[in-house]
Amino acid sequence: MPVDFPQPSHARSIRRLLIGVLAMLAGAPLASADTSDFRGVNWAVLGDNFVEGSLILYGLAESDDYDTVRAKADAVYTGFEDNLAVNTVRLPVNTHTVGSDWWDAYSGVIDSATDRGFKVILAYWEDGAASEGRVNDMYAWNTMWDTVTDQYGDNTLVHFEPMNEPHGYSATDWVDMAAAWVNRHSSVPKERILIGGSGYSADAKPICADSRLDGTLLSYHIYTFFSSGEKDYDGWVQSFKDGLGDCASRAITTEFGAPMDSGLDYSDANSSDNFVQYIRALTDSMRELNMGSTYWPAIGGKITSGQDDDWYSIQKLHGSGTDLTLSTPNPSGVDRLHHGWGL
Repeated sequence: MPVDFPQPSHARSIRRLLIGVLAMLAGAPLASADTSDFRGVNWAVLGDNFVEGSLILYGLAESDDYDTVRAKADAVYTGFEDNLAVNTVRLPVNTHTVGSDWWDAYSGVIDSATDRGFKVILAYWEDGAASEGRVNDMYAWNTMWDTVTDQYGDNTLVHFEPMNEPHGYSATDWVDMAAAWVNRHSSVPKERILIGGSGYSADAKPICADSRLDGTLLSYHIYTFFSSGEKDYDGWVQSFKDGLGDCASRAITTEFGAPMDSGLDYSDANSSDNFVQYIRALTDSMRELNMGSTYWPAIGGKITSGQDDDWYSIQKLHGSGTDLTLSTPNPSGVDRLHHGWGL
């Protein structure tokens, strides 16, 4: 049964005020420090972000104008704050969205987040899964990022991830491409740039080994389906650290997740379930290494067979129009998320 965690409106207002003050005092986190201040989730398109068209996040409608998007985003972010205690949201961008009429409205999702003190990670998703992990139009990609960085480059809460899961490139080619992006956007402070690991963002080592990318943050992904066969707890700890190498101080686990709809108890240290051991191993490791994370997904994502959303979703969306609320399907999953964040 979904569990809601309501709070009085004045409590939410005080929290937002404190978050805003801390953001102004602290500014963006330093790449040389730990990344534990990134406590977040992904808000995705229902069906996933690999679309050859506009990115319509779950809960939004293409007919929404800026004010309607703002109102919906405000409701969703209130749920994220109250139910999950997040301070970061990772959002997709693509070449069909940025610069379009929809971008004028979509910007409300970003503006709503930063106005309440959230950090925002804007990550490029390739334009459809048929792109096979590559940028299929470099001119459009550069134009998109020029627009995004021009619009949000002065906002210290906004961070930029040139590409999500660049698996169509060799490690060498991807590092060269990432270095060219950093050079093109030299006005963006490096500590606000996240470079995905090679492959499916699962190998951070080539990124932190290249001096051209010194000072940037690293975007790191790890899922059970990246691995052949199941592992025990120690095996998942080793797998998590193998992909990181010595790069943990710069890395944020921007995608990881497990089923939240199947009744698994992630608080059970004696469980032999592969997903439970995976989540426990990852959250223990991130806590130990002072790493931040953005869980995949909060809402949206792939549609699981027989369901109307992604079974990994750590929140459930209810309501219609701008009257949106969120509930928590598995409190033990949230507990482990908080544990990984050091809460």
